[in-house]
Amino acid sequence: MANDSQIAPSPAALRLVFVGDVMLGRMVNDLLRRVAPEYPWGDAMALLHNADLRICNLECVIADHGRPWSRTPKAFHFRSDAKNVAVLTAAGIDAVSIANNHVLDFEYDAMREMLELLDHAGIQRAGAGACLDEARRPAICTVKGATVALFALTDNEPQWEAGPHSPGVLWMPIDVNDERAARLFAAVRETRPQTDLVVVSAHWGPNWGYEPLAAHVRFGHALIDAGADIVFGHSGHVFQGVELYKGRPIMYCTGDFIDDYAVDEVERNDESFVFTLEMEGARMRRMSLRPTVIIDCQARLARGDRARAIASRMARLCERLGTPAHWLAAQAILEIPGA
Repeated sequence: MANDSQIAPSPAALRLVFVGDVMLGRMVNDLLRRVAPEYPWGDAMALLHNADLRICNLECVIADHGRPWSRTPKAFHFRSDAKNVAVLTAAGIDAVSIANNHVLDFEYDAMREMLELLDHAGIQRAGAGACLDEARRPAICTVKGATVALFALTDNEPQWEAGPHSPGVLWMPIDVNDERAARLFAAVRETRPQTDLVVVSAHWGPNWGYEPLAAHVRFGHALIDAGADIVFGHSGHVFQGVELYKGRPIMYCTGDFIDDYAVDEVERNDESFVFTLEMEGARMRRMSLRPTVIIDCQARLARGDRARAIASRMARLCERLGTPAHWLAAQAILEIPGA
């Protein structure tokens, strides 16, 4: 991981920011009763505000109502007060993935309340809804004259799968031969000519592990082959490497960005990045990864040796996937050049 010179962004480029799991429940929720909604974003807020489009995985339900899910065994239930939709608007979040294993933590009433809150706040959402058609439907964002479609899926909590007339998530096994996957690939192919960019969010896989599963690699490639321009992976508590497949980025796991979790001293679930993709049309010019660390339920920019160590780990993971990455010391970012 060598130093490199600073590369100025193209003025015509579209800057998309992705961050991983944003969990606003439990102790984060308690804290938000005493602090401003900007607090959880810490000094990473400026990077989000500097983007044209901001997307995250919302790893909780935002609602004042509902009761903890009890129909099947579940250890953790994450809910944040309805007022905390302001946390998302404070950072300018444009779209959220809600296909995950916490959107129904407080059953269907809480999810419905959150859908209304997001809609009222003007935040697009994908991956869950009142029926299967709604869960399948991509979120559509228009920015700087470009149209971006966001699909979202999960392989977590199969009992939460939406049905033709029942609420839930867009659930599917991570299997390119599954009929659900075939329908997703077809939807991506159909959507691609109608938009400038197609993003697919995948909440997939186990909680731990720095290497993507072979099934995830096959699935990510199939999504790109179907017409996706960006694959945005999450669910694991630690980040994984980025692959450029046919010149298009697959972020296999973006890790935890905001939460109150206990920290594993070996697999550091408190470390991640702000992922900034600079796009020229459907081509990625470069990706900039700014190292972050969670401290006191807040995302903070990592500094000095810690920033470099986090970036070094990511550079090694990217190298294993055939992706070059360079540390730009002056900017404290890890840069992945476009193909």
